[in-house]
Amino acid sequence: MSGTVDALVAVFFVGVLAVVSVVDVRRRIIPNRIVLPAAAIVLAARTAVHPSVVWIVAGAGAAAFLLAAAVLRPGGMGMGDVKLALLLGVAVGRSVPLALVVALAAAAVPSVVLLARHGARARTMGIPLAPFLALGGVVALVAGGPLG
Repeated sequence: MSGTVDALVAVFFVGVLAVVSVVDVRRRIIPNRIVLPAAAIVLAARTAVHPSVVWIVAGAGAAAFLLAAAVLRPGGMGMGDVKLALLLGVAVGRSVPLALVVALAAAAVPSVVLLARHGARARTMGIPLAPFLALGGVVALVAGGPLG
């Protein structure tokens, strides 16, 4: 039974990541009305099937990491990215560092291209982070090892 619930949670999680990525690319926003309920649903399901504080700790840790980045570099990242990191953590648990490393490494590629093409002006050009966080989340879900 837990395998079925895990599969349903994974499908739901990946679906939310896809929707949020498209919205972020098109509108440069990550809607709270999607991410926060999804995080609550995933957290409840993960905790019900695999009781542990790991889910909430991973979510809080991932959100705190991106919050620190947002505070240190105002305007560089939105609070939607912080809330999306919360969702990543509650979904992939201990694999959230893998998700963040993959996401930030993947996001560095277009950043370097922008810097090469536009020089210092590239600092004012933003790229949506949600698709890269989604990539990291999927990689962590698939390759991140055991749950919890």
